[in-house]
Amino acid sequence: MGFLGFSWCSAIAVLGLLLNAVVFCNGGTTSAFVRPVEKTVDMPLESDVFLAPHGYNAPQQVHITQGDHVGKAVIVSWVTMEEAGSSTVLYWSENSKNKNKAKGTVGRYKFYSYTSGHIHHCTIKNLEFDTKYYYEVGIGHTARTFWFTTPPEVGPDVPYTFGLIGDLGQSYDSNKTLTHYESNPTKGKTVLFVGDLSYADTYPNHDNERWDTWGRFVERSTAYQPWIWTAGNHEIDFAPDLGETKPFKPFTHRYHVPYKASNSVAPFWYSIKRASAYIIVLSSYSAYGKYTPQYQWLLAELLKVNRSETPWLIVLLHAPWYNSYNYHYMEGETMRVMFEPWFVQHKVDVVFAGHVHAYERSERVSNIAYNVVNGICSPVKDQSAPVYITIGDGGNLEGLATNMTEPQPKYSAFREASFGHAIFDIKNRTHAYYSWHRNQDGNAVEADSLWFFNRIWHQVDDSTSTH
Repeated sequence: MGFLGFSWCSAIAVLGLLLNAVVFCNGGTTSAFVRPVEKTVDMPLESDVFLAPHGYNAPQQVHITQGDHVGKAVIVSWVTMEEAGSSTVLYWSENSKNKNKAKGTVGRYKFYSYTSGHIHHCTIKNLEFDTKYYYEVGIGHTARTFWFTTPPEVGPDVPYTFGLIGDLGQSYDSNKTLTHYESNPTKGKTVLFVGDLSYADTYPNHDNERWDTWGRFVERSTAYQPWIWTAGNHEIDFAPDLGETKPFKPFTHRYHVPYKASNSVAPFWYSIKRASAYIIVLSSYSAYGKYTPQYQWLLAELLKVNRSETPWLIVLLHAPWYNSYNYHYMEGETMRVMFEPWFVQHKVDVVFAGHVHAYERSERVSNIAYNVVNGICSPVKDQSAPVYITIGDGGNLEGLATNMTEPQPKYSAFREASFGHAIFDIKNRTHAYYSWHRNQDGNAVEADSLWFFNRIWHQVDDSTSTH
């Protein structure tokens, strides 16, 4: 009996150790949701979402973004095809009949055999916070009217709701993603877009007509709420074989951002304040090594963040730093090595990325202890670190990333290869509710969700994994 008793005790102890090892080595949840097997297909060029508006020289591809650092200005952009026309914007608040004028600029660019339409940009300044404005473009030919609502004044307990979309493209799945976002009952007021817009560079000769179709496709959202732009790899458009050696040419001509307002020297990295959030946009495809402009800017920028004014610190970039898919693996690693210690030091709440065409959410982890001497090279739980979320699942033609590393790393809390969008709903300085919505579900279904506890004002463990 003594021998048998010892055997049972030993077996239980060994089993306990094995189970503990499984819990320790493996991560969170790999979703069991099974998507229909179907090819991602581009919408035909004659689709209604690509149609140009009626009327001579009618403005098209209308989009807006924040135009200053605090949310009292808006950059309005649009394209006219037949002629330049007027770059003036008429605008007025909902409760006023007095129309104001703002004068913009117009330009064009050439890319290989393509010549763009006339691209207009106009910054409307000195707006009132939390106010609905109407604006009119196309003065003198075919005028079109849209509207937007400015954010509340910057403050620590101001609620605000952001949508998250990345790697959108112009396929049927892209349309489902945008439609799903638009119909979400938790209405996003501003989209944080984590890069890869039109995928024009994937078509023969970087077909820039695909920039035009994409601009018309997303106008139904971009004309009415700001999209905060991040540059992805598909915005680089570097094609020396076509004689095109200036990176980002179509993107920078079409999509202006308020980079000078945050003392940036380039439109690929910048910051804005919006309600209770401080949003930093970084460029995965611009130099970020020591002494480079982006490095020097971020070093200074993080010191400017006042968490008593804007408690939520959000970073947008394109190539994820933590990624357990076998796609674009470790492409963000050198940037992580450069900047992760700063993110932990300044207690960034969340980092949103794209690039990998799937969804993943990490635990709060850091890998800043590693060096070539100590050999410690695994991420560890760190309550001062951000949550890393990959949301490159907008629906582009390249399709889903379905091949995952196994076993699931312990830093990975939830992952699923599906198209979708997310909502980041700030409640006050301490709490924000985050939810991810796959395209196949009803509008209110949350395939993944998490209560975020602010790293400065309520730093408690908000992990969702069992260990």
